[in-house]
Amino acid sequence: MSKLVKPYGDTMNDGKVQLSFTLPVEWSEAADEAARQLAVKMGFGDVQVVEGRRIADGFSFFVVYAATPQSIDVESIKAPSARAHAMSMEEIDAFVTERIGRKVRIAGACIGTDAHTVGIDAILNMKGYKGDYGLERYHSFESHNLGSQIAVEDLVRFAKERHIDAILASQVVTQKGSDVRNFTELAELLEAEGLRDDVVLICGGPRVTNLMASELGYDAGFGRGTLPSEVAAFVAVTLSERLARREKVTERSGV
Repeated sequence: MSKLVKPYGDTMNDGKVQLSFTLPVEWSEAADEAARQLAVKMGFGDVQVVEGRRIADGFSFFVVYAATPQSIDVESIKAPSARAHAMSMEEIDAFVTERIGRKVRIAGACIGTDAHTVGIDAILNMKGYKGDYGLERYHSFESHNLGSQIAVEDLVRFAKERHIDAILASQVVTQKGSDVRNFTELAELLEAEGLRDDVVLICGGPRVTNLMASELGYDAGFGRGTLPSEVAAFVAVTLSERLARREKVTERSGV
């Protein structure tokens, strides 16, 4: 069964949206009209430029209200979440003790030139986020927060030397696709070093989605609003399942 929906503004399915963008022109009434015509060419109707102003020499910023004729079948969208295993810190510690039998070694870092540690700190630091304790407080995790501006090569070397079970790679800066390039480089280097199958690989950031992560070859992606326990639960369950599969393969091979 399909379910077609359109953006909602004043009335159901009116298609109303708000756009904002910058044009490399000095602001003027003609610039406002250029912004309006551009939105029309994008396929929008009932276009109104509600804000237009100069932001720098030769640049203007615009806010546009408009309506789209397009709709989307939300029932056809498949984007599984990585937040499927809801457990408390105590439940995760007990799960790891029972299913894995040792501490889970985890390393997190803001890779590349990204210096924003708020996200990775929220997940790893003991105080956590929104009352949800970070992984450093878990008895079942050995957590290493490597901080910011960590080269991909250094992260992979650390993971290899410390026999890391899970890697959390964070990216806040997305300018010109730098986040995707860095995430891709990490996955490819782990593959080249023969480590990819040995780690639960997770990427995170305000614009990261689980679907995007899977397309980049990651086990999971966590975006805005993620709680530490959600990451911890995913790591614990995924690692447990992976180790169980290896044991079965070993038993079948008779090694």
